Amino acid sequence: MNIKNLSDILAEKNIRPSYQRLKIYEYLMNNKNHPTVDDIYNNLLIQIPTLSKTTIYTTLELFIEKDLVHRILFDKKEFRYDANYNHNAHFKCKKCSNLYDIDIDTSIASDKNLKGYETHDIQINLTGICENCIANMT
Repeated sequence: MNIKNLSDILAEKNIRPSYQRLKIYEYLMNNKNHPTVDDIYNNLLIQIPTLSKTTIYTTLELFIEKDLVHRILFDKKEFRYDANYNHNAHFKCKKCSNLYDIDIDTSIASDKNLKGYETHDIQINLTGICENCIANMT
């Protein structure tokens, strides 16, 4: 996705498409590994020497508020960020610590199945050992 398209996406959400916001969103769109704030900071600092972690946190909060990004919490201490809304489940490997998108039927948690409730977000987090690590163990 090019910067013009990203700029249009931000503008549609009433977000001023500053250079730093565009680069953060571009990084999230191009890195499906569900990066942490530190990952984003360390990878963008070369391109944006004036970038601060505060700017990243503030930008991510804005993106979350505008439904562009969602935060994934693992192990009650590790926040990761994902710009992909096509998957509602995540699998974290206990061996390599990689995080994977998993296709899963989340219709069980839909509003029609939860009468009297209004669902705003569905997060299903799974942990175990990924297929790559299993293959390397044999």
